[in-house]
Parts: sequence; C-alpha cells; structure tokens
Amino acid sequence: MADARIASPPSERNKGPILSVLRRTLGLEAATTDQEHSPLTVLEIACGTGVHAAHFCSELGDRVRWTPTDYESTMFASVEAYLAEAKVSNCKSPRLLDASKPDEWQVDAQSVDLLLNINMIHISPIAATEGLIVGASRVLKSGGVLVTYGPYMVDGVISPDSNVAFDQSLKSRNPAWGLRDIAWLASLAAEQQLTLEQVIDMPANNKCLVFRK
Repeated sequence: MADARIASPPSERNKGPILSVLRRTLGLEAATTDQEHSPLTVLEIACGTGVHAAHFCSELGDRVRWTPTDYESTMFASVEAYLAEAKVSNCKSPRLLDASKPDEWQVDAQSVDLLLNINMIHISPIAATEGLIVGASRVLKSGGVLVTYGPYMVDGVISPDSNVAFDQSLKSRNPAWGLRDIAWLASLAAEQQLTLEQVIDMPANNKCLVFRK
C-alpha cells in the first residue's frame, strides 16, 4: 500500500521547538496530567501535512483535544496517515477551513483554548491573516491563546539576508505573499481584543508569536 504521508523536513525540524513553546504557554510542562482539569481544546489552522498534529497529540496525550484544519483538502490523506502512524486518539479527522472567512469556520464562539497557526501568514494573502485574527477573537475562550509561527518583519526590517531572499522569492511566486510586520500584526490583534504577549526567537530565523485574549 502506498504511503500517503507527505514528507516535510522543515516540520520535522521545528516540531520539537514549537512543542516546547506550547508546553510553556499552556502550562503543560509537567509530565503527568492533572485529572481535575478538562483537556484543552485546540484548533489548528493550516495543518499542512499533519506532521505537527500527530507529534503534538502524541506528546501531549489526553491533555488536549485537537482539530486539524486546512484550506487544501489534498493534504488530508497525509494528515490521516501521520495520525494513524502515531496511533493517537485525541485528534479529530482534518476538515476544510478557509482562514480568510471566519464567519464560515463552524466553530463555536469561545470554545477554543489554543488556536495554532504554523507557516501560513507569509505564504497566503493578507485576507487570510486578517481572518485568522478576527476568527481567533471569536472562537477563543477568555484567556485563550493564539500562537503563530514563521518568519516575520520587525519594525519594517527583514533580517537576516536569508529572510530577505525568502521574502523576495515568495513575492515572485505570488505578489500577495510575503513576510508580515510584527507591529502590524500586534495592531490588528489589538483591534480584536488580543494582546501580543510574547515574541519568541526560534531556530532558522523564525519566531513564535503568542497572543492572549
């Protein structure tokens, strides 16, 4: 039988560092589960191949209930294959979700503890980011967090040179793509009652941004 998993070397490299950020942000650094607390509800937007969902669900176990979503249904066979390989029971099957249309997400208001978005903002139109922020404000519980990961512009400056070249490459492929400024994202979030709480430096010149409602 053919292996439906789509290889993603970047995801394999960054899944560990991102998981560390999630553990700290969500207070899940302890090795055991506090049975007095219900599992955290996680909505992943732009889940891609499924590498992250499978790894995070495997590592976090019954402390989370995960829903992976993506704009491209062509990724779903890969997601299902990674989940099957990981033998996880705390992750739903992937479903379609267009980040740019938060009114169509079909997610209950104030029902999500963590909204996770990895490597989407720079490789999608601005409308997708705007929708992500608006949708996050609607679906997150009070105190819930939006965590985004990727390369960003900082106060109008892209660095180092590898990120400059990456930004130029993205724009050559699609003029609507490109690295977004953290200050712009923070302003957009503030309009939706989300506060940029942390900017965490990550390997390969990426960052995690942690917004809290």
